[in-house]
Amino acid sequence: MTKQQSPLDGRVAVVTGAARGLGEAVARELARRGARLALLGLEEEELARVAASLPTTAKHWFVDVTDDDAMRHVADEVRRSLGPPSVVVANAGIAEGGPFDESDPALWRRVIEVNLIGSAITLRSFLPSLTATHGYYLQIASLASIGASPMMSAYCASKAGVESFVHAMGAELAPRATGVGIAYLNWMDTDMIRDADQHAVLRELRSKMPRPARKVHPVDVVAARLANAVERRSPAVYVPAWLSMVQVVRAALPPLVTRLARRSLTRTSFAPTGALGTGGQVAVHRSNFVS
Repeated sequence: MTKQQSPLDGRVAVVTGAARGLGEAVARELARRGARLALLGLEEEELARVAASLPTTAKHWFVDVTDDDAMRHVADEVRRSLGPPSVVVANAGIAEGGPFDESDPALWRRVIEVNLIGSAITLRSFLPSLTATHGYYLQIASLASIGASPMMSAYCASKAGVESFVHAMGAELAPRATGVGIAYLNWMDTDMIRDADQHAVLRELRSKMPRPARKVHPVDVVAARLANAVERRSPAVYVPAWLSMVQVVRAALPPLVTRLARRSLTRTSFAPTGALGTGGQVAVHRSNFVS
């Protein structure tokens, strides 16, 4: 679809976690289709770089998505400077891996706060604009929302939580003609995934997955699929598409994963990973989080 044909042309879109990785790629794809962008995140220089490189009007805000007051203030500023957003993509997220009993309790909590509570705060902050524009909210989720994995307890819990949150809000906001969607994603070529492969615990987990589930997908391809979902106001999008079939068998996944883990996982070589990727590390160190 060309820029002139896109229903996003001239609309205001908000992307959280927009400084790098998937957030940056989504911002670029939405801008390519004519949207004006509000970029939110914790890496101010990177956000400025992305904003300056986009082909449409773009502004950026340094903000922690877990800060209610700051997010409410940013939402007001976005509305005043760009207009009321009709698209919000809740992409901000972090991950860590390793045995639960060896995890840093504060980091474990921070993953939940960013991925789940931060998403709820994002929607709460921009909901007045989305309601006024009959807009669309897209929540970035994961295969982890469908089938939980050992050694990734905080990430899986947070992504399962956002799945339930999105389903609840989709029903609640339907009478207001406000769309809500969820994106189920697998491995992507981002610094978070590249960092994950440096840790024995996550290399082991990925090696035990079926071959199609191990594939790492180019981030620009994923971003294009997500932009299509935004244009269509899709209630769900799966990248790769075969992930939709996992929904059919999700009840069988926990016992299957448990059996595989009993046979193949040994604790001796696994250690906590800490926050994964540059973006995750920044989210930890530039917030009120204390290790």
